[in-house]
Amino acid sequence: MKTYIKSICAKAMLPFACAKTMDRPTAESRKKLRLVSAVALVLLGVTALIILPARATPQVGVTSVTLAHGAFDEIDVFAKTDINPGNPKDYWKAQINTKGATHLYVLQNTVQPGGSFGWHSHTGPSLIIVMSGVATEYEGNDPTCTPRLHPAGTTFVDAGEAEGHLVRNDGLVPLVVTVVRLVPEGMVQRLDLPNPGYCPTVN
Repeated sequence: MKTYIKSICAKAMLPFACAKTMDRPTAESRKKLRLVSAVALVLLGVTALIILPARATPQVGVTSVTLAHGAFDEIDVFAKTDINPGNPKDYWKAQINTKGATHLYVLQNTVQPGGSFGWHSHTGPSLIIVMSGVATEYEGNDPTCTPRLHPAGTTFVDAGEAEGHLVRNDGLVPLVVTVVRLVPEGMVQRLDLPNPGYCPTVN
């Protein structure tokens, strides 16, 4: 009996509350034991809630078609084009510099009205062209939960930050986007994330 009581007290981290209980196995001590056991169960329950991972937010109403994809060795490209011959300093420039093998994807994603990509991030950057509809985007690091609207004919860049983002179709027609994405070879394109908490009703 004493051994069992000592074990319960140790788990609940309440040795002082149990000291007298172990010396007097009376009705009073049994009452204290029940109290200590209840406290231990509550503490274990709270700990379990703390360490359980937050639940990811799934896609809803989304279809994706891979138009093309392919693997590249390390890319180290710098391009410079003179866009104004009269001014030698007026150049358009582009640079792609990767370390390690890279996979490029060209995708067409369609989101039905009311649909959502869910909260997520990517393992690399994406260039996005909105073909039809309006993409409503929320950033995972924006505590104001301010939507950014990307109508048909516009473009935007998703750098793939760890904080992630969410894109919804809040319109009445399907949202169609074309995506060009670079990710490390062999890795998934998408990482599901839980709601960041700034936008508890937006998923």
